[in-house]
Amino acid sequence: MELMAAVSSTFGTIALVTTIIGQMPQVYKAYRTKSTRDISMVMLINCLVCSASWLVYGTLEETTYVIWSNMLALVISVISILQKRLYDQKGQCFQTH
Repeated sequence: MELMAAVSSTFGTIALVTTIIGQMPQVYKAYRTKSTRDISMVMLINCLVCSASWLVYGTLEETTYVIWSNMLALVISVISILQKRLYDQKGQCFQTH
């Protein structure tokens, strides 16, 4: 049983770290460049729904790593969606027709 707890903890940590590594560079790049035109809003909303669903599942199953990794993913998804809305609106203000 101790081995299973160690394996579970290891993979939970990997999931938590890779969630952050997988999404934070995009948030940082969008912040730095103030551009999100190459990012799909459908994909961002899908990530939000996916994270929210996993968060509910993790809460129901009382799985700490699922809860924490998807709570972080949910926050990052919200930030990405807000960036997309903000930067795309600003970009439209400066377009010439």
